[in-house]
Amino acid sequence: MRFLKSLLAALFLTTATLALAADPVEGKDYVTLNPPQATESPGKIEVTEFFWYGCPHCFHFEGALNQWLKTLPKDVGFRRVPGAARPWLPGAKLFYALDAMGLEDKLRAQIFSAIHESRELHPIREAGFAEWLGKKGVDAKKFTDIYNSFTVLSKVKQAEQLNAGHRIDAVPAVVVGGRYRLIEPAEMSPERFQAVMNGLVAKARAEQGRK
Repeated sequence: MRFLKSLLAALFLTTATLALAADPVEGKDYVTLNPPQATESPGKIEVTEFFWYGCPHCFHFEGALNQWLKTLPKDVGFRRVPGAARPWLPGAKLFYALDAMGLEDKLRAQIFSAIHESRELHPIREAGFAEWLGKKGVDAKKFTDIYNSFTVLSKVKQAEQLNAGHRIDAVPAVVVGGRYRLIEPAEMSPERFQAVMNGLVAKARAEQGRK
């Protein structure tokens, strides 16, 4: 009986390992965008994440995504684009304002935590953004000026176009090479997410004639 249990456990482990290592399956792991979308990373395979600070799935997805980013190949570029559905626009402006100030990477984890854990920040109440940032040592007036600037508003308009072009109707969403959009990446285990990403990057690399 012990032998049978050990054998079944080994078979289960082998099956699970093969499932994680299996190539991405179209219709199950990803969909192909037609037409493919232009990218902004010349000479590289571009990976784009669409997100919203107020999305709990995006918050929990950060761990798996950041783990994969630690292994980012040299020929792969990465960028984030905020979701631009109408209720999410304050978050999109917040992202681009902080990005313009060189603070988005530094404050990203704190913003997610303030929204989803401590509840110090509300993702659509614009009046609270400057006050919260001021407590973090950010120049609140400078932030407000940039937040309301033409440059940020223009970037939000571009984000709206990118969301529409990539057919983003939910976040988080991840697109590889402007062509392959993962299906519910936040529902994948971190291991499966990495396997799918690596498989799609390899697919895009092969299609571009790279080794």
